[in-house]
Amino acid sequence: MGPGSRMRIAVYCITKNEAAQIEGWCESAADADALVVADTGSTDLTVKIARTMVRTVVHEITVDPWRFDVARNASLALVPANIDYCICLDADERLQPGWRAALETITPDVTRPRYRYVWNWNADGTPGLTYTGDKIHTRRGYRWVHPVHEVCVPTAPEVGAFVAGLEIHHHADNSKPRPYLPLLELAVREDPHDPRNAHYLGREYFNTGQPARAAYELKRHLALPGATWAPERAKSMRLLARCEPALEETWLLRAAAEDPGRREVWLDMASMYYRTGSWEQCAAAAARCLSIVERGTEYLAEAEPWGAAPYDLAAIAAFRLGRLAQAVGFAEQACELAPGDKRLAANLKLCHDALV
Repeated sequence: MGPGSRMRIAVYCITKNEAAQIEGWCESAADADALVVADTGSTDLTVKIARTMVRTVVHEITVDPWRFDVARNASLALVPANIDYCICLDADERLQPGWRAALETITPDVTRPRYRYVWNWNADGTPGLTYTGDKIHTRRGYRWVHPVHEVCVPTAPEVGAFVAGLEIHHHADNSKPRPYLPLLELAVREDPHDPRNAHYLGREYFNTGQPARAAYELKRHLALPGATWAPERAKSMRLLARCEPALEETWLLRAAAEDPGRREVWLDMASMYYRTGSWEQCAAAAARCLSIVERGTEYLAEAEPWGAAPYDLAAIAAFRLGRLAQAVGFAEQACELAPGDKRLAANLKLCHDALV
């Protein structure tokens, strides 16, 4: 992109049976200079619909055996060579209005613009898990790696910048299968020393009801020399607390020591002490949770610690300890954050009645 020239932007994706999503995808990206769809074998109307959309070019490709990095790189290779910036946008993601004007504010040296990404949504329609996304990059100098949970890595030094006003929303189609486990096992076989792959595999074993395998892989993750990122290490420890209930407190204390500035682990601890009726410890953990006012911006940030849950636990602990004025205050805050929750409303009334 030369001085004074107009930024050229492409939005690209891989699809398979996304007939219900593809029109919305195209419409959200309509301000792009090019929309590139690499279809990997749809049997529905995805291809037909996409080909009716403005500036959308559809390529039908085959990736066999399937792996996401190969498909992503194939789709990136189909982006025109004269493009400056590429936005990898899945079919269930939507660019929000004003995205192009926001992106055009960056300086030409930026190779990796980052943005606000809403991963899921609360029951009341408000954003749930929200973090900083990183799937926008320059046309050259990047490639995708890993069979699943793939990442776009630079092949040369990169310059990052957060772009205010640029936002992408994710609306997952939970009816589609997610056969990630075999691909994660392949990823670990290919690169057993990669800490991110080890953490993801351990998490997937946990999510698929295999706690023994999960514990083994999560401990292997923690032992890797490259496993130095505190939030990920703390998450592995929190999962280990659930895999090994007899050692729950030990693992949570280790997680708290590893990454004390996040609400997630303190909420886990407050919940554990609630279950055991350890009210002083529950009150202390909930208070520590609520003392943290800065929310994480990476993918491990969770929504629950920023909702009603820590206030609810703080209220219950205060009530049990006879600190009724505190209990009322916490219960009121919990109800403000979850106004339709009947249990919270009943607890607030109980606290009020006890106070008077």
